[in-house]
Amino acid sequence: MRSPATPPRPTTRTGRRAASTVAVMLAALAANLVSAAPSPAADTSVAVDFSTAGGAPNYRASGMIYGLTPNGSLPPDHFFKDIKWHFERAGGAQLNGGGYATSLADYQTRWNATLAQYRRTVALGGTFVILPHDLWGADGTTTQPFPGDNGDWTKFDSFVSQLISDVKANNMTVEWDLWNEPDLSGFWGRSQSQYLQMWSRFYAAVRANVPGQLIVGPSVANAPNSSNTWWTTYLNHVKANNVAPDIYSWHAIPHDPVQAVGNANAILAAAGLTNTRPYQINEYAGREQQNPGGGGWFISRLERAGADGLRSNWGGGPSLHDYAADLLTKNSSGQYLPKGEWFLYRYYGSQTGNIVNLTPGTNTDGLATKDNTARNAKILLGSNGNTGNVTVNLSRLDTTSVVENSRVRAIVQRIPNNSGGAVTGPVTVSDQTLTVSNNSASVNVPWTDAADGYTVTLLPPSNTTVSTVAEVQHSGQCLDDTNLSTADGTQYQQYSCEGGYQQMLDLKPVAGRANTFTVVNEYSGKCLDVSGASTADGAAVIQWTCSGGTNQMFTLNPVTALGNSKDYQLVAVHSGKCVDVSGISTAPGALVHQWTCDPASNLNWKKNQIWRLQGMG
Repeated sequence: MRSPATPPRPTTRTGRRAASTVAVMLAALAANLVSAAPSPAADTSVAVDFSTAGGAPNYRASGMIYGLTPNGSLPPDHFFKDIKWHFERAGGAQLNGGGYATSLADYQTRWNATLAQYRRTVALGGTFVILPHDLWGADGTTTQPFPGDNGDWTKFDSFVSQLISDVKANNMTVEWDLWNEPDLSGFWGRSQSQYLQMWSRFYAAVRANVPGQLIVGPSVANAPNSSNTWWTTYLNHVKANNVAPDIYSWHAIPHDPVQAVGNANAILAAAGLTNTRPYQINEYAGREQQNPGGGGWFISRLERAGADGLRSNWGGGPSLHDYAADLLTKNSSGQYLPKGEWFLYRYYGSQTGNIVNLTPGTNTDGLATKDNTARNAKILLGSNGNTGNVTVNLSRLDTTSVVENSRVRAIVQRIPNNSGGAVTGPVTVSDQTLTVSNNSASVNVPWTDAADGYTVTLLPPSNTTVSTVAEVQHSGQCLDDTNLSTADGTQYQQYSCEGGYQQMLDLKPVAGRANTFTVVNEYSGKCLDVSGASTADGAAVIQWTCSGGTNQMFTLNPVTALGNSKDYQLVAVHSGKCVDVSGISTAPGALVHQWTCDPASNLNWKKNQIWRLQGMG
């Protein structure tokens, strides 16, 4: 029932179709994905007007489909909290060979995972969107009857009754998303007429039994369009039968959310329907678009459109239920590591204050905010396949709190895609002081790879803090606030570089001491400290409330032995000893202490004293 004007596309998770069908549909997708192949480089510009302040960011794009383990316990909390994640869409897909349509036991397996993932979502402060079609078993990997076959709705009605009963028994508040992509035969292998009958039955049951809960739909693969007869038939049906969803939903693979929202407004108006809640684009971004550049573009477009978004998940089987919808990967020890796109979302989650107006450029868009209380302005940039020099024009800087004496500090960072592999963090491209003239300035972003994302952070020039992670070179792990503690006296450890704020360090220059800093953990707000101001080898390196003592001051001693200009020893001012990983251990969780510094004359440097500061230029 797809509109002839709309090209076919693959299902939204792997393993859904026979290989030959997948190959044909992927070829069709590649032909229509604007970001599937590099665009010719085109220098462009974006313009940020700080005087047009809107509301606070709602982090509309911070949601996902699946991505939690079946028992709901992993990945760890900070990967979600750091990105302001707040939407989860799930229903036990691919955990076994079927759901309710196959057997009650199969349903129970999927239900148990759904309940666990719901509880984790609520614990993290998110909204859970339940997927009955996956609990029925129609996840594109199984073979089972469809509801209403041969005019028989008995089993479907029994299923809906069971599902509603389970939701009520567990005091769950969910959004009800009946059927995934009913315009694709892989998920709905019957007529649209049979689907509409199912929709009406389901709608009536939800309204009668959990009347205060929201209904989402139709969650189709193809975005709204007046030439799409599936959409127009659906809208006419829900209007005529008074069964319109509370939240209209569709997928954006690779559709532009801004254009789709405009089309949705038009076709709803033509059908005599109103929309009072944000649209839900509950699967966005194809594989080729899931990178920092593409993620930044979708974040920008969803925010511009005013639509809520849930990130697509292209994993299959166990991978579907893990990895935060492919924002994360794992090392050989099974430790979660962030990909570049996760860091793009982390920056998104750090944008506070008010959204300000950003005018996009050629296949380049962004989200800009100013926070006059925190004295920063932040600009996230994404690419829809374009490369080239991007000029970021800044106007009405007088309405921000970042200008001092007609100057502003501008930090440009690149968030690398790294071919989809693990990334330690953003790379600083430039950190400069700009002259402000007529309340305006500009900064250049040299965009060489469309898969990379970029950010521009504006600060007052008096704020000379450098944010970094410290990666110790013998193990490749990061200086870490143990167990995300906020307590005084917590001894630091090394741990796999996860990118969370518990590993983010603010280096604040100490006045009158060259190349010397206090080191403040961004998660706890406390200072790196040598316990008891001890001068002994083996004294614990801890965190403590910042006091200005010399045991909380560290001099950066450059190390050239490894050929990287970001390598340093961290030398405690009070003792002259180095921050050191105990026993030269390579184990995650090994504790950090101070030890006599390896002298520069030693050709065999102790790499457990060499810290690569990823934010240092």
